[in-house]
Amino acid sequence: PDNKSRFDQRGQKVIGQQINVAGDATLPPPPLVLVPHLPAPPRDFTGRDEELKDLLADFDRGATITGLRGMGGIGKTALAYELAEKLARRYPDGQILVELRGTGPEPMTPAEAMAKVVRIYYPEAKLPGSEAELARIYHSLLHDLRVLMLLDNAFNDRQVRPLLPPAGCGVIVTSRRKFTLLGLVPMDLDVLPEDKAVELLLRLWNPEASPSTEQLKDKDLSRIACLCGYLPLALRAAGSLLANSPDLSPAQLARDLRDERTRLKRIGKEGVDLDVESSFGLSYSRLTEETARVFLLLSVFPAGFDAAAEEVVCRDEGHRHLRELMRWSLVEYQSLGVEYGRYHLHDIVRIYAASCLQAGEMGEAEERHAEHYWRVLSASNEQYKQGGENLLAGLALFDRERANILAGWSWAERNLKDSRAADSLCSSYPGAGAYVLNLRLHPQEQIRWLETAADAAKQMQDRGAEGAHFGNIGLAYADRGETGKAIVYYQQALTITREIGNRQDEGAILGNLGRAYANLGEPRKAIEHHDQALTIFKEIGDRRDEGTTLCNIGIAYAALGKIHNAIEYFEQAFAIAREIEERRNEGICLGCLGQANINLGEIRKAIDHYQQALAIAREIGDRRSEGNSLGSLGTAYKNLGEPHKAIEHYDQARTIFREIGDWRGEGNSIWNMSLVLNGLGNRAEAVKLAGEALAIYEQIKSPIAERVRLQLAEWQR
Repeated sequence: PDNKSRFDQRGQKVIGQQINVAGDATLPPPPLVLVPHLPAPPRDFTGRDEELKDLLADFDRGATITGLRGMGGIGKTALAYELAEKLARRYPDGQILVELRGTGPEPMTPAEAMAKVVRIYYPEAKLPGSEAELARIYHSLLHDLRVLMLLDNAFNDRQVRPLLPPAGCGVIVTSRRKFTLLGLVPMDLDVLPEDKAVELLLRLWNPEASPSTEQLKDKDLSRIACLCGYLPLALRAAGSLLANSPDLSPAQLARDLRDERTRLKRIGKEGVDLDVESSFGLSYSRLTEETARVFLLLSVFPAGFDAAAEEVVCRDEGHRHLRELMRWSLVEYQSLGVEYGRYHLHDIVRIYAASCLQAGEMGEAEERHAEHYWRVLSASNEQYKQGGENLLAGLALFDRERANILAGWSWAERNLKDSRAADSLCSSYPGAGAYVLNLRLHPQEQIRWLETAADAAKQMQDRGAEGAHFGNIGLAYADRGETGKAIVYYQQALTITREIGNRQDEGAILGNLGRAYANLGEPRKAIEHHDQALTIFKEIGDRRDEGTTLCNIGIAYAALGKIHNAIEYFEQAFAIAREIEERRNEGICLGCLGQANINLGEIRKAIDHYQQALAIAREIGDRRSEGNSLGSLGTAYKNLGEPHKAIEHYDQARTIFREIGDWRGEGNSIWNMSLVLNGLGNRAEAVKLAGEALAIYEQIKSPIAERVRLQLAEWQR
């Protein structure tokens, strides 16, 4: 894609100026009502009847954590899928798969794994960056669920221990390493017995027929099984060779395998490498030149991929070679529904393919891979921006392709300044996924991406892109609460936008500077910058940002205690929001008017404004704003002297904040309920709720925690 299409400035977060109100104004969905499932076990699953029986007996005796350990290709994951299918009824809330990447160069961190699980239920939640905060959310989410978790391909006990769910859930851990965990019942998997290995070969060779006693004792098949080391992965390749080669007899295959093993021994292969490579080497040797080329290029994918990606990266029009590779068991396929599925290579097969690929070919494939997943990232971002079900679909697309997207970015970053294509991709990746990356990347990682993007833009002498990246770095620091750093980057962005004459971006950055100064408690500076932004938006006819800026000016005047001035600006902003049918901003302005009425002691007026804001939030499905409006109504009723109505609204707000994963909002609702109950003389319930609020505030490191702690101590004297 060309630079212009990549750098549509509307794709830059810096344009997304927000009204600076208390509480986050993003749009998380309600929790999804779903029952996640694992992929089905292989149809030809064979040879693990005794192990399966023992594992089920362990669960019958009360075990909740089982560990399947063994070498690569031994069949740990296949057995785990089979076990999960047998245990499905015991865990009615579903099964969760977390691929921990224990054999890769970068195993998944516990924080990444916990975030992956939480996002199954709350895909739009903006999750905290610290592992401790994530752990609280993770365990709270799973507390009332009965799910079975498969922690596949674990690296070590330190990776797994934080992921162990509360009582009532089950866990299956697979790993090539041996480690201990409290409560873990381990099972070491060995290669298949000879008779089971031969049975697997026969099932793969002729899936429709039941193996006869005579076939199970066939000497050539026994020799093949032995030459494959009785390892399921190698046996699958050998079985596919027999199934797809009518001219190949078991006796000939046994001779070919023996010759291949002799060749590999001469170059130093031994053990599992020898068993697997002798089997896969023969399969590879029977591929056509073009199919073999596609097989090697598939090693560029670090994780599963879809057919569209394979066609682009491997230049396999119509997926003809991909289908051929599936026939040879070199590529595996998992159906994820009627219309969708994923292809993947076993990690041992991927390593084998990569070792056969020339460096030049790998580099070209990696570039095509990076460009394709830039487009995927952009598509997920565009879906997200459409809202509603498309919003969730956009996040789901990113989550599905996360490993490939990150690999594409890594290629661009590694090749920065060595390749014009890499420079361009480095500069455009963060903007292409601005909204989804804001939710899915750790804040520090997001900043690193943006800083690299700014370097790339400078390398290409693209001042517009460089300014946009500086603005987005400022937003990222603002999200982290580092307002001083945010201002430094905003100022750099402002200088560039003025230099190149981009009035739209200039106005947006001035607005962000205004918000930053408001957060620093400098409302006069905030007004100064918002006034400059307002002039620009009026000049260019941007009514939406004009309304947003008017509301932010009103908030700054309210901070100065000039409530009547604030109301004038809120009413102007409200009129624009209604004129352009911007319902979300309309609701925010009503909330601001309600707060201004509270400050003036006009409680009934405030309640009217809050109720209108609540109706809009429910109409557009904005759950967080719904919770904020309910909380504001609770405070208004408390001030009006109607404590029972206050508790009713706080309780509704608490439910919503808990459902959407807004822990700060939940803590505030519980704390406010506690204060009202204490005023009603119900000290015991007030103490109980204050303890719950304190636990939340401590987890999220809220400054309110100390105030709650002191009040709780006073109540308990």
